[in-house]
Amino acid sequence: MFGNYLIGLREGLEAGLVVCILIAYLVKTDRRDALKPIWIGIAVAVVLALGFGFALEFGSQELTFEAQEALGGSLSIIAVGLVTWMVFWMRRTARHLRSELHGRLDAALQMGTAALVATAFLAVGREGLETALFVWASVRASNDGTQGPLIGVLLGILTAVVLGHLFYRGTVRINLAKFFTWTGGMLVVVAAGVLAYGVHDLQEADFLPGLTNKAFDISETVPPDSWYGTLLKGVFNFQPDPTVVQVVVWVLYLVPTLAFFLAPSRSGRSGAKSPAPVREEA
Repeated sequence: MFGNYLIGLREGLEAGLVVCILIAYLVKTDRRDALKPIWIGIAVAVVLALGFGFALEFGSQELTFEAQEALGGSLSIIAVGLVTWMVFWMRRTARHLRSELHGRLDAALQMGTAALVATAFLAVGREGLETALFVWASVRASNDGTQGPLIGVLLGILTAVVLGHLFYRGTVRINLAKFFTWTGGMLVVVAAGVLAYGVHDLQEADFLPGLTNKAFDISETVPPDSWYGTLLKGVFNFQPDPTVVQVVVWVLYLVPTLAFFLAPSRSGRSGAKSPAPVREEA
């Protein structure tokens, strides 16, 4: 449940920050007449993300078992790729997100209502589609037969909405760079579990070999139905009896990705050699 809460919080807060920046800029520049198209674009993006999620959930139920496993495994791998790209993209562009969105909004204001709708839709829609796909893959990987994963996602999104509102009102200030670094690192760990489960799906669909070749089996030590087994499953998508291929893929993804993500940026290393310029607070 915690892993899904983290997904909802991280993705929801990113989308919330985008919405706050767009709305605050229009209010500050006295262009409240442009707020309606922005909200329309946001609403369309949310509806599209929900529709995509429902299509994934209910559309896959009509397939055969092998087709379901093949689809689930393939989409899990795609979801991990998107989330990995997203955490690195946010790490690189978080400092310039405000100015980038302001530039797009200025151009859209000159082009008219349709451009404003499209700007809001594209800014929020990408986050929504990524969230829907990764949540679907993560819930499928948890496979605990309860509503816990979905509740975790909803609680994460609700928390993000509250934080976004407080940010807009200026009530709460946090170090977003540190927040996105820590949550990004934890999401990489969650993504590694989703990737391993996706590989298992492809093995069950006979797309990959080695389904019966187990790396280890500690089901008696960590029963899947125990509280700690459930906790490990919910947080890390832990499996007590993974295949050799799953373990190899998990290690090959997690170790280099996490090391590269947590490594100091070039700007950080160069900043240690010379005094950093004073930045104006937003």
